[in-house]
Order: sequence, then C-alpha cells, then structure tokens
Amino acid sequence: MKKIILSGSTVTGDLTLGNYIGAMNNWKKLQEDYNCFYFLADLHALTVQQDPKTLKERTYSFLAQYLALGLDPQKNTIFVQSHIPEHAELAWILTCLTPIGYLNRMTQFKEKSEKNVKNINAGLYTYPILMAADILLYQTDLVPVGEDQRQHLELCRDIVGFWQNRYGEGVFKMPDAHISKMGARIMSLQDPDKKMSKSDENEKNYVLVIDDPKKIEKKIKSATTDSGTEITFDAENKAGLSNLMTIYSVLSGKTISEIEALYVGKMYGHLKVDLAQIVIETLGPVREKYLELMKNHDYLDEVMKSGADRARVRASATLKSVYDATGLVARR
Repeated sequence: MKKIILSGSTVTGDLTLGNYIGAMNNWKKLQEDYNCFYFLADLHALTVQQDPKTLKERTYSFLAQYLALGLDPQKNTIFVQSHIPEHAELAWILTCLTPIGYLNRMTQFKEKSEKNVKNINAGLYTYPILMAADILLYQTDLVPVGEDQRQHLELCRDIVGFWQNRYGEGVFKMPDAHISKMGARIMSLQDPDKKMSKSDENEKNYVLVIDDPKKIEKKIKSATTDSGTEITFDAENKAGLSNLMTIYSVLSGKTISEIEALYVGKMYGHLKVDLAQIVIETLGPVREKYLELMKNHDYLDEVMKSGADRARVRASATLKSVYDATGLVARR
C-alpha cells in the first residue's frame, strides 16, 4: 500500500510562485507515488478575523488554484477542512491531552500575536493542536513541512507520545516530515532575507500564480538586486540576484553555471526581462485554467463533495478508534 501524505494551505492570501516551486510543483509528482490528502484549511483561517463572503469565495479560489496547478482530484483526496467535522472533534480531545507548557513553546503564536494585537484569541494559541488533529485523523505517514512548521510537527509527534502513555498504542501513526528533493527556497522579491509569503502585506514581495503577465513583469523587473553588475550566484553577498537566479534555474531547468555563462557581459536588466518571460510562460496556463474553473462553481462543489466523502471514510474510522480508547460512546 502507498504511504499517506497530507498537506494543506490556509485559505488566506493567494498561492505564490514560492508555493509553486517549493510545494505545488512537487505535489504533482507525489500523486503518482503516494496516497495524497490535500485540504483547504478554512478552520485555521478563522484565527484571524475574516469577512464571511470573502472567506467563502477564497475557499473556491484555493480549490481552483489547486486544480489549475495540476492536482488530479481522481488521484488525490482534495477536501475542505470544515467539511470533515472529525477535525474539530479530535482537536478537542487532543486539547485535553496537551500540556499548556508545550503550547507556550510555540514561536509562531508569539509572532502571530504581535501581528494581531487586537485579536489575540484562543484559536491562535491552540491551532497547533488542530493541526495535529488534521495529521492524525488520516493515519498520515509523511507531512511536507517547511522550517516554519517543523515545531508544529514535533508537537504532533509529542501528542502521539502523550496519547500512547495514557491510552496505549495502535490508534495513531507517528508522522514523519517529508523533505522535498528539489528543496528550492524562494525568497521575497523586495526583501530577499525572508521567504516569499502569500500573507506578506507588500504585494511587490511576491508573484502570485494567478497574476496577469503585466503584474509579473513589473514585479520581476522591480525586484531588489545589489549594486554590482556581474551576474554570479552569491547567496550571501548577492541575495536578491541569487534568488532570481534560483527561480530561473528551477523554472528553466538550466543549472546556475549555465545561467552565469549565458549572461557573461550582460546586465541585471537582461536577466530580469528573460526571467519575467519564463515566469509568465510557466504560470500562463495555470492562470487560464484557474479563470475557467472559477466560472464553474458547480464543478468545484462536486470536487469538494467527492473529496469530503473519501476523506470522511478514513477520518471516521480513526475517530471511532479514539472513542473506543477514551471511553466515549460512539454514535449509532
């Protein structure tokens, strides 16, 4: 049997070129070798105040982006988190098992609290437990994680240990991190010392997978570079240029050495113009497919329902085992 991989994205912002290179592009390959579960994390989105109409539309938008990026709903289980009530049920049970001290260690709570000083709610504090429930419900073997989520996966593994100490083994699998072989880390266009993020407040810092060609060209051309002229890869001294060269390399298939040779005697502007065209050609079909899908909410509803039906088979089986272990009376 294929191992199970589970991953998801909070339905805030839009997916970026960094998401495409760092995760989505790999997800298409994973679907051939693993039993893949991908979810739209709308419950996690509620930790920040959302406009209801926007949240609903963005959930459809994220699903359309997933499909436009090539995820096959026949080969993958793609679903909306809130459509599986077992997520919230298991999260509460695990909350009653998790020591407060472990939550106090979560660095992301501190960072998000600083950004949301007017809305430091309990969900911001406990959402790593919901994340653990997301993972454990599906008997997940592997979780693709970046550095910013490693701490949450470790907490999930700790929670499995707490469970086993109290209720014994056999209910949950111990999940491991899945490290992408490509591993390209795409940085902000204006601030190359930080990762490109869909939640960045400055839209010049990222390229969205659904940006139109003019926006892509403008953002790439205005990307930060150093004051030199020689096109060479130097992540420490030429962070901005090196970031652009990394994007160029991943999307074109050329090595860094080949790119350096291609631009001997040329200016940064030449590389930016060519890179913008490469990005436009790469994301053009994605945007076209996305716009087509967003015109057909009936089809997106069908995909959501089919994915939820498949996901609930595994989620309900896990929750039944949880009920049996904890002494809760299962529904009849």
